[in-house]
Amino acid sequence: MEGKPRPPATAEQAHAAMDQMIALSHIGQEDIARRLGLSTTDLTCLGHVIGAAAAAEPITAGELAVRAGLTTGAVTGVVNRLERAGFAHRRADPADRRRVRIVPDATANVRVFEIYEPFYRRLGEQFADYSPAEIAVLADWFNRTTGLMRTYLDEVRRA
Repeated sequence: MEGKPRPPATAEQAHAAMDQMIALSHIGQEDIARRLGLSTTDLTCLGHVIGAAAAAEPITAGELAVRAGLTTGAVTGVVNRLERAGFAHRRADPADRRRVRIVPDATANVRVFEIYEPFYRRLGEQFADYSPAEIAVLADWFNRTTGLMRTYLDEVRRA
């Protein structure tokens, strides 16, 4: 399947478009978090909790702290708020009873999906406009850029 013709763009134009998307994403995350009764930090952490559970690897508080760039003390507060809001709960690790895993509540996926599904459906429709080779390039770019961002943020935090 051939991709559709695309308008020409420079790296600078792509960078500017990315900056606009990221800025709008921040605003959107605030709106979505507010709608769910959470802070953006709590919503970000809930995303990590849901993602880890979906991969059949429920996350520990320490792992959550690393992924979210928070202290373990801050993560304790996040998990407390997620529990109070009915989005997650602590569960003893069956392999090590001293360790606690954070798991989403059975209703968490449904509650979050209700908000994100219309947008994800539209993203799916947009991806349908791209060939498999183009989607591979997009996925590669997002994965590599995430790695660059993670490395750069580590540098900024150490500075």
